[in-house]
Amino acid sequence: MIKKMTDISKFYKIEGDKLVRTHRSCPKCGPSYFLADHYDRWVCGHCAYTVFKRKGKKAAAGAKGKAKVARRTPRKRVKSMDS
Repeated sequence: MIKKMTDISKFYKIEGDKLVRTHRSCPKCGPSYFLADHYDRWVCGHCAYTVFKRKGKKAAAGAKGKAKVARRTPRKRVKSMDS
């Protein structure tokens, strides 16, 4: 019977004499807990720590720091006279 590689082997990679982690680890739980890679976020299965991925042109421009995004001023709240 031939054994297949386990699923845990996709979390590590060997480079030279070092073992390198391929996935992010949870900053709250420590290096023994990996973050699950979803299409829009990374999530810790132990403590539910979540990091959202950036997407689109705004994220690329924001990361470089070159383009400023114009923000709208919030509308003023008006109390209704019906009370």
